[in-house]
Amino acid sequence: MTVIKLCGLSNKSDILAVNKLVPDHIGFVFYPLSRRYVSFEQAFGLREMLDQRISSVGVFIDEDMDVIAELLDQGLIDTVQLHGSEDADYIRRLKDRSGKKVIKAFRINDAEDVEEAVASPADMILFDSGAGGGKQLDWSLLPDVKRPYYLAGGLTPDNVAEAIDRLSPYAVDVSSGIETDGRKDELKMIKFVNAVRGVKND
Repeated sequence: MTVIKLCGLSNKSDILAVNKLVPDHIGFVFYPLSRRYVSFEQAFGLREMLDQRISSVGVFIDEDMDVIAELLDQGLIDTVQLHGSEDADYIRRLKDRSGKKVIKAFRINDAEDVEEAVASPADMILFDSGAGGGKQLDWSLLPDVKRPYYLAGGLTPDNVAEAIDRLSPYAVDVSSGIETDGRKDELKMIKFVNAVRGVKND
């Protein structure tokens, strides 16, 4: 079964919605310039409400490693997702220091971007089209990727089943595709999760 991550949760109603759906992961965005930003204090409150079967991922852009390590130690997040200019050395040091899994996101525009991502020392790589704008990734760049990956970039309840059928990603990651007017839409969340779970994986 394809792993599901619902990202950019920011309030109590978001948590109540995902607790009914029980996706594999949810994401908290800790980048202050994002409209989905939550403070560490807010995230702790939301995490306390989260169903324990759901793991939490912290999304960071060029954050101080000490800050991330402390949040992992405190149990606020289970996994780190990096969306900035973090290089291979940064990723290795964070993995060694924390002992936790690291996902590195890559903006994919051409085949060279795919090659760079596949070579990353991160535990998992994520293919995206940008920074949460909802633009669909060019799927034609990905059919030959052998390494397991998270697929993001413009996924919606209407196209995620096709994406899984065509590309067989390890996981799908959605944020704007389950929103209406910039806020999470529970009906879209339900439709997205049901679409993923309705795909028969070989």
